[in-house]
Amino acid sequence: MKFVLEVTVDEGVVAQDRAGELGRILRYWGGNLRHYVLEPGDGAAVYDSAYQEVGAWRVVAS
Repeated sequence: MKFVLEVTVDEGVVAQDRAGELGRILRYWGGNLRHYVLEPGDGAAVYDSAYQEVGAWRVVAS
């Protein structure tokens, strides 16, 4: 099994603190993982602190 996480932190408001924003995104994402079985096919959008979609994660068979 392979886990794929793609996040894009673009220029703009969050660019002032990219490291802090990425940390918040990863904490939120990690906290939500308990809601998934983590089998191939699972996945969801990833959001920043302004609740803008900034990426996605998915589980794929390797």
